[in-house]
Amino acid sequence: MTERFQATDLARAVEAGVLQPGQDRALLAFLRQQPAATGNLQLAHTAFYFGALLIMAAMGWLLNEAWLRVGDGALLLVASLYILFITLFALRLQRRAQPVAAGALAAVAVSIVPLAVFAVERLLGWWPLEDTQSNYHQYYTHVQGGWLLMEAATILAGLLMLRLVPYPFIVMPIAVALWFMSMDMSEWFFGSPFTWEQRREVSLWFGLATLLVFLVVDGRTRQDYAHWGYLAGLAAFWGGLTLVDNGSELGKAVYCLINLVLIAMAVLLRRPVFMVFGALGVATYLGYLAYEVFVDSLLFPVVLTLIGLGVIGLGLFYQKRRERLSQWMRGRLPGWVQVALPALRS
Repeated sequence: MTERFQATDLARAVEAGVLQPGQDRALLAFLRQQPAATGNLQLAHTAFYFGALLIMAAMGWLLNEAWLRVGDGALLLVASLYILFITLFALRLQRRAQPVAAGALAAVAVSIVPLAVFAVERLLGWWPLEDTQSNYHQYYTHVQGGWLLMEAATILAGLLMLRLVPYPFIVMPIAVALWFMSMDMSEWFFGSPFTWEQRREVSLWFGLATLLVFLVVDGRTRQDYAHWGYLAGLAAFWGGLTLVDNGSELGKAVYCLINLVLIAMAVLLRRPVFMVFGALGVATYLGYLAYEVFVDSLLFPVVLTLIGLGVIGLGLFYQKRRERLSQWMRGRLPGWVQVALPALRS
């Protein structure tokens, strides 16, 4: 089984006398030229994540009224058995050196925890059954203070699961639960009804806070926990930012500028996920401009096509020169900023 190494790992090998000075750079250059994984392995990873998402959907969004009518005791039993057997299966896969599959299943087990807590609350009479928001699938669509216990239990379960199966994908259900918690707690602060404008604002600031947290975590753990943290933070931040009603041209230009900053962060941190969201934002702004200027013109589809080609070209440019671009940008930052930035991952 192969592992990826960072420049800092090889530098420590030089300090320990395992490698001669200069050999670390040559070895790192060689490793970066090698394919990260075979196509079959990448396809297998995609299957693991897709299967995990299917189970999450089945036990969350797609849990229908028929299951809720079987009784709270039966619902708790089913959820508990799911969590138990999926966790045991994940631990077995981990012992068999299948970390990706184990991590995907561990994340599934964590995602089922709110269902078990939901059933416990109903059994103990802690849940207002007459409430129109008492159906479990609305946990994913409605803001309500009654969900807080479910969210707190999910976060705790995720942290415990990371001790058993230390795989980064488990960060995703934790981040989602934190996002939901930020919404539900904000209802107490803003009061009810909790408007869409307030939700966008909370989502934006929560996403920004999440990005700052994982910027600190990035490069300081052996496992790449920041990968999924960045994705969750960007989804919340970019989604809230994009849904803000910028009526003025200045507001729309600032939106574009923020997305350009995200693209710069992708180069600086060598994190393609920033490039994806930033490029989508810039394309959205350019599409708005094109629509305003060429709305009644035969050139409208041509302009949109050129924008799409430009985004693809930007991706190709970054892919070929990401090493030089990252080092060039870092070299022009103050020394204290360079020290604070996370180490680059290959």
